[in-house]
Order: sequence, then C-alpha cells, then structure tokens
Amino acid sequence: MKARNVLSLIALAAGLSLVASCGTTDTGITTAVKSKFIADETVKSAQIEVSTKDGVVTLTGNVDSQNAKDRAIQLAKATTGVVSVVDMISARQASGGGDAPDPSRSVGEVITDAGITMSVKTQLLDDPLVKGLKIDVDTRDAVVFLTGSVGNDAEKNKAIQLAKETKGVKDVKANLTVQKS
Repeated sequence: MKARNVLSLIALAAGLSLVASCGTTDTGITTAVKSKFIADETVKSAQIEVSTKDGVVTLTGNVDSQNAKDRAIQLAKATTGVVSVVDMISARQASGGGDAPDPSRSVGEVITDAGITMSVKTQLLDDPLVKGLKIDVDTRDAVVFLTGSVGNDAEKNKAIQLAKETKGVKDVKANLTVQKS
C-alpha cells in the first residue's frame, strides 16, 4: 500500500474516532469534513479551509480544478450533521468559479479587503442590535461575506445594512441564519 494511503487511512481513523466522541458538534463536523478531504485523492486538504457554525459548513480556498472543488463540496454535503454547505472555493482552472471571487489579487487588494473586514466587524460589534460575535466576516475583492446566526430578521437586516454602508464595500453576500430563542 502506498505511504500516502496508509497515512490517509490513519488520519481518517483518528478523525472518525474523534468525530464519534464529539457527536455532531460543529467541531466534530469540521473534523469529519477535513478527515474526508485528507483521505480523498482528488481534494488537496491544505488548499481548503473548513469552518462550521450551527451545522453550516463553509469551505474557503483556492483549488487546482473544478473537479477538486466539486468533490470537496460533495464530501462536505455527505458528512453526518451537515445542514448545508457554503461554497467560497475558487477553482484556478474553472471558468467563473463559485461564490468566491478570483483569487489573483494584488497585495494592496488583500490589505484593502482586510481593512474592510475589520471595519465591518467593528461596526457589527459596536451596534446594540447586532450580536457581532456570532457573525463571521470575510472580504474578497471588496465583496463582504457574512456567515453565522442572528436572533431575528431585524438583526439580520441591520447586519447587512451596516456591511453595505461600510466604505469600500462593493457587495454583501449574507448567509445568516435566524435562530429563534
């Protein structure tokens, strides 16, 4: 058996063992998805960041092909406990690539995106209506991605409004789930 296959099987077994002990917690789901990526021949696990919030898995990164992107999404969706998958993967050889903008950005654009992310996050944290700690903010090419949970529609709308009003923001893509208490 190839060394990579042996290591993949060991990593998968360790991941599955951890998942079994964690149940379907967000951490357990993230670990299970990452373990599937490690064991898969098509997906390069180092190219994709996985995060989970309330069962919603967000995949972010730049992969080598549309095939790798499609396979990563398929593996994540097939993982126990996953409610839905947010695709923020860009495929280098793909035409158009999913929800994530083109990854070939200059250093100035990356700094600008980081500044926008900081500004939006600060506004969300400062607003009395919005629970900014439950909202993840990511910016790519001045497009702000909001992911997380909010208490009601008013909070969701306010978070989107604050992001749209932030200097430098071109567009806002919101994946905010309303969690009724």
